[in-house]
Amino acid sequence: MVDAPAPLQPLDEDWQRALCIVAHPDDMEFGAAAAVARWTGQGKTVVYCMVTSGEAGIDGMHPDECRAVREAEEVRSAQVVGVDVVEFLGLPDGILEYGVPLRRELAAVVRKHRPDVVITGNFRDTWGGRSLNQADHIAVGRAVVDAVRDAGNRWVFPEQLTDGVEPWGGVREVWAFGSPEATYAVDTTDTFDAGVASLEEHSAYIEGLGWENWDPREFLEGFARPTGSRLGTTFAAAFEVFPMGWGD
Repeated sequence: MVDAPAPLQPLDEDWQRALCIVAHPDDMEFGAAAAVARWTGQGKTVVYCMVTSGEAGIDGMHPDECRAVREAEEVRSAQVVGVDVVEFLGLPDGILEYGVPLRRELAAVVRKHRPDVVITGNFRDTWGGRSLNQADHIAVGRAVVDAVRDAGNRWVFPEQLTDGVEPWGGVREVWAFGSPEATYAVDTTDTFDAGVASLEEHSAYIEGLGWENWDPREFLEGFARPTGSRLGTTFAAAFEVFPMGWGD
């Protein structure tokens, strides 16, 4: 007899500013856009930061062309869920490496936007079971957690502290959507349609994947409905929560 999945706890929504840092255009839309639509609908500010422009993501399109296409798709998809600021760091797609250079880039973004929470994607080795995660996701997620701590330490990357830039230690938690270790979730029942519409803006990327008869709504519902059942709602998005306070 297989045990039923454990119930999920509601996320703390007592915050005002979130910064979402992910590896590629489409990462937010495959995992958390409906949650973002909920938060912007509450009047919260959400900013997107794409570490790459996803330029290696379409086999039949040269990276120089692909970069522009995918950036435009991401900007449109962000607007669907109420996000007006999308930044692209322009690091190389597919070959990101965890380490000090990536931490430095991300710490600068955190210091610039000064969020209460930072959101990233799953950076565990798998999506659960035998489904392997992608290397860029792992590198970015690991670097996000460290960069959030780096951002609060004035003696780490001190060269960034010019022209009024100050350390920022105000990030309370990092949330990783889609993690197989998730124990928290947020109700996305009322904003699920917005999440689907946001993913649909990535039409060139989805077409380039070559998935026959693939339906964005069906795909997202396959995750959102079972997650919702663990939260006691129709649809939900799951997150692993990493507290950033001392001793947490």
